[in-house]
Amino acid sequence: MKSFIAACFMLFAVTAFADPQAGFEYQQTQQPIPTDNPAKIEVTELFWYGCPHCYALEPQLAAWVKKLPKDVEFKRVPAIARPDWAPAAKAYYAMEALGVTEKLHGAFFDAIHKQRIVKPNDEAGMADWITKQSGLDKKKVDDAFKSFSVNTKMMRAAQVFRASGATGVPTLIIEGKVWTSSTIAGGNEEMLKVTDSLIEKARAEKTAKH
Repeated sequence: MKSFIAACFMLFAVTAFADPQAGFEYQQTQQPIPTDNPAKIEVTELFWYGCPHCYALEPQLAAWVKKLPKDVEFKRVPAIARPDWAPAAKAYYAMEALGVTEKLHGAFFDAIHKQRIVKPNDEAGMADWITKQSGLDKKKVDDAFKSFSVNTKMMRAAQVFRASGATGVPTLIIEGKVWTSSTIAGGNEEMLKVTDSLIEKARAEKTAKH
């Protein structure tokens, strides 16, 4: 009897991964979020540098992103769920403007969670860290933090978080229509499996339109 129950549980788990259910493993966004490239299937990570769960996910997510098919485009959007999350979002967009995101993204997480030498709500401290790690001129880094383009992206990031209806981070949004998270999917690995299924579903929908 126990083996039968275990087999049923395993079958249910496999079925859940293969066919995630709306309202359970994933949710509809509150509002449709425009994507950047209609020709691609867009997956967006909502994250916060101060989030330990985002930090724990990063290595696994980076490996997953490297294996994504060519028709899938991955991007990050720093979540601004509260005012004290804004400085870390500004740091992300400043690094992006300076062209050092790929070089410093993982190290920035480490500086906050492993080395504990940067606080995610300390804008001046983050700017100093970026300056030292990038080797760029301090004024150039400070100007990036204050730039119009960074402030514009900050407002857009806040809009994306509100439109998603996400309840926390890390969250993955697929095609601006649905989202999943480790919380509702049951873990980081499960979240990525659900996302894979949602990517396949989005691909089928795109194919059906053409």
